[in-house]
Amino acid sequence: MKHVLITGGAGFIGSHLCERYLEQGCRVTAIDNFVTGRPENVAHLKGEKAFRLVEHDVSTPFTPSMEKEFGKVDVVMHFACPASPIDFERIPLEIMKVDSYGTFHTLEVARANKARFVIASTSEIYGDPLVHPQTEDYWGNVNTTGKRSCYDETKRFSEASATVYRNKWGVNTGIVRIFNTYGPRMRLDDGRVVPNFCGQALRGQPITVYGTGQQTRSFCFVDDLVEGIMRLTASDCNDPVNIGNPDEYTMLEFAKVVLKAVPGTKSEIVYKPLLHHDDPKQRKPDITRARKVLNGWEPKVSLAEGLGRTLEYFRTKL
Repeated sequence: MKHVLITGGAGFIGSHLCERYLEQGCRVTAIDNFVTGRPENVAHLKGEKAFRLVEHDVSTPFTPSMEKEFGKVDVVMHFACPASPIDFERIPLEIMKVDSYGTFHTLEVARANKARFVIASTSEIYGDPLVHPQTEDYWGNVNTTGKRSCYDETKRFSEASATVYRNKWGVNTGIVRIFNTYGPRMRLDDGRVVPNFCGQALRGQPITVYGTGQQTRSFCFVDDLVEGIMRLTASDCNDPVNIGNPDEYTMLEFAKVVLKAVPGTKSEIVYKPLLHHDDPKQRKPDITRARKVLNGWEPKVSLAEGLGRTLEYFRTKL
């Protein structure tokens, strides 16, 4: 039975990965310190004999007894890291530690076990891009001292760390650059646009659009993302791979989509000044490489379907 170790396993994306790997008949060890992950995200998995949840901060080393309990590990997936703009201001040092120390600690587990290692990187490494859409060969336009830099720069560092471990010690590394993803198990207070707009519409509050509303994002449903990640993990690809949905919406367009998805809401769109001037103006993945190396992977869930499933989940959290 293949053993998959997933850091951030009780988080939004990590919990979905745990679910899918268990469905494939794998043994899964989820590691989380519950700073942003929640035990309830994996509560339904606790009855699974092949599932184990370990409370641990991967910014600190694994103890010898923990490593002994893990046993042989075949795949290490480092998905532990707060990814919300609110967290960038609330816990920046914790973010930097998990993307530096945490990356080293998990790479060492992969190295010791000769395991496949996959790290969750981000579209944020492109910063406020001057190239559109963004290909994996684009080096980015990042503000190294801005409020997002604790996340942008340490994700760049974690990619470099994985690359060094591959070149120096032959660790079989993969890098997934995740673009805007949404779906069940997102925190309603996450601070990103999908939970913000959905929460406001469900409560009948004004939907806040910052600036002119012409900033663009593309939205990938979590099921599509997880399918892409699993294909990447099973592949022999060591290069970074963008995984996201290339369908692009302005924030104003997306606000109108959300309003339409919540019939009877009393919400109206209101405009507010931009909070951060280094907030990317455009973000859209070029997924040519993903299509090529991930056996024709494509996002399949429409925004209407994915938003409906996400709203259904958010209604249970109000």
